Amino acid sequence: MALPPDTNVAFLREVDDEVRRDRLTSFWTKWGLWSIAGVVAALALLGGFLFWQHRGRETAGAEGEQLQTAFDALGQGQFDKAAAPLKSLAGSDAAGYRALAKFTQADLLLQKQDLKGAAALFASVATDSGVGQPFRDLALIRQTAAEYDTLKPQTVVERMRPLAVPGNPWLGSAGEMMALAQIRLGQQAQAGQLFGRIARDEGVPDSLRQRAVQMAGVLGVDALPSGAAGKPAGSPTNQDSPSQ
Repeated sequence: MALPPDTNVAFLREVDDEVRRDRLTSFWTKWGLWSIAGVVAALALLGGFLFWQHRGRETAGAEGEQLQTAFDALGQGQFDKAAAPLKSLAGSDAAGYRALAKFTQADLLLQKQDLKGAAALFASVATDSGVGQPFRDLALIRQTAAEYDTLKPQTVVERMRPLAVPGNPWLGSAGEMMALAQIRLGQQAQAGQLFGRIARDEGVPDSLRQRAVQMAGVLGVDALPSGAAGKPAGSPTNQDSPSQ
């Protein structure tokens, strides 16, 4: 005999509930331990990440104090006292502190006329992939400046060419060294054009632009700004290289 409609609905609901309970029991039996393990692993990873952040902040704070100690010592002329914290920071995992420490160490070596040692420190920053590109470029410029008298002119040109372009923040410094190297190579025309680009770039410091105007004029290139067209830019007929 068929069940009344209401009874059918109640029966089907009861069967459906039982099936869901069976499926849940089966799932828990098969995957319950793995689920617990997954939750525990996720919590462990989260805890590890938070601990790493905390330790990173602690380390950054400690290294910041070290750097301040070194700079305070240098400000007081206590170079020996600054040596230890700078040496420690030069091996830091934080790229910023590492680069600042090496730049400072290199500058101290330059004061002692240790050009080779300073160049090596600048080179280590220039090749450090963890350091921002503008600082790596600056380190390459400082390295090249320290090594300039011992480098072949073509080496200077090749190093500085990627930086001696309009829009680059180091156009002035890189371009000046590249142009002087071009003069040593007998490439006066190229050097004059490069000095002209430096002179016209408003992003270049004024002192560099003034030198560039003079050098461009000596090499036959009028690099004066349009508002100063009536002023002499130098001797346009002199094609001789400037004295080194």
